[in-house]
Amino acid sequence: MMKIRTRYAPSPTGRMHVGNLRTALYAYLIAKHEGGDYILRIEDTDQERFFEGAIDIIYHTLSETGLSYDEGPDRDGGVGPYVQSVRQKQGIYLRYAKELVDRGEAYYCFCTPERLRTLTQVVDGKEISVYDKHCLSLTKKEVQAKLEAGFPYVIRQNNPRTGTTSFHDELYGDVTFDNSELDDMILIKSDGFPTYNFANVVDDHLMGITHVVRGNEYLSSSPKYNRLYEAFGWEIPKYIHCPLITDEEHHKLSKRSGHSSYEDLIEQGFLPEAVVNFVALLGWSPDGERELFSLEDLVREFDYRRIGKSPAVFDYTKLRWMNGEYIRAMDGDAFFEKALPYLKEAIHRDLDLRRIAGMVQSRIEVFPDIPDMVRFFDELPEYDIAMYTHKKMKTDAAGSLSILEELLPLFEKQEDYSNDALYGLLTRYIEEKGCKNGYVLWPVRTAVSGRQTTPAGATEIMEILGKEEALKRLRTGIEKLKKGFSPSA
Repeated sequence: MMKIRTRYAPSPTGRMHVGNLRTALYAYLIAKHEGGDYILRIEDTDQERFFEGAIDIIYHTLSETGLSYDEGPDRDGGVGPYVQSVRQKQGIYLRYAKELVDRGEAYYCFCTPERLRTLTQVVDGKEISVYDKHCLSLTKKEVQAKLEAGFPYVIRQNNPRTGTTSFHDELYGDVTFDNSELDDMILIKSDGFPTYNFANVVDDHLMGITHVVRGNEYLSSSPKYNRLYEAFGWEIPKYIHCPLITDEEHHKLSKRSGHSSYEDLIEQGFLPEAVVNFVALLGWSPDGERELFSLEDLVREFDYRRIGKSPAVFDYTKLRWMNGEYIRAMDGDAFFEKALPYLKEAIHRDLDLRRIAGMVQSRIEVFPDIPDMVRFFDELPEYDIAMYTHKKMKTDAAGSLSILEELLPLFEKQEDYSNDALYGLLTRYIEEKGCKNGYVLWPVRTAVSGRQTTPAGATEIMEILGKEEALKRLRTGIEKLKKGFSPSA
């Protein structure tokens, strides 16, 4: 049985789009599920779109997500180089293009940009260019003369205009296209660089790629790829065309969404492991209801035949939930290290940040949730005394004022400000008063936090704040209630 070899072949044109990350992930999983090889190839033939630093982004993203490649620019497996611009300088693509010319499967085209502009037509509201095979009629002598005279040229694939071309996709089955739709695509551009379409066919063959994973926008180009394979007499790899990824409005996921790239998501406080897990489910359905998978789990469970054809919706709410699950499962020290910059952003006083981190770990979904959740520790926010009224706790402004005034001297006398000691004090008070816990705890927590929701209870907050600050906030609460509560109301 032939060993499976897949490749991830990104173009260094900017940040890694979620769709590209999914391609990288699926190609990795297909190879590793069967004990195969995973290859990284840099497709930098489009020099105009080259983005400085993009290659470093590719390396960093693959490393951070755990998608370790077996062969690549820095790991020669015997079929390199693995960078197309380097391969171009070696003359690989031009040599194979000329071979196609000799076979009658390609031809030189000397048409000027001005002439090509006259060949455009509008189809379904879009302006497209359909080449008319003008230069195919040139004789060998005429071609040679133009080459010797230094005329700029491209090399085009010679596709038939009649009949049909079929190919097989592992997900879509047999797909047939009319040859009238194929056009004579350019193989070698006027700058001597190959087009993406030509270079990836040549390289996939020379590198022994057995399974090609890409987005379904390339379905319509596959007949042209197959005609190249057949023209050379090469074996055609298995095709796996993945479904479109859309936003929640069912539009193609774009940069405008604000979370279309891996880097966007990391900057928004998502964990690499959660992003990988989420992206794996954008089109692939596991066997069962389980949704949380480590990369090792995915390698074991992944079957590309369970990839669907329907567009996959990028559900941002689900990603947040999933990230929260990964955060809750983190080791405490690892969480603290990741959370520390966000804690320092909100808290500038000398408080126990590690203790506060422990309070929020089970309550956040992304790390940027932290500052708003803990900012009250740094400074008591302005709040309305209406917060003291809570139907479930049966509290109101008058009752809260009474509770805080009775508790204040007890808290002033209390020396031990540990959580246990403070909670014991309140428990005794509640027993003596003969009321529900919430009737007492709600006013105290409101006074010391100024928040309706907090990551910890009243006495835990007081322990973190310390005696001086806790008493200051209790007195502020009493003053607010006295000022805002009118007994005659």
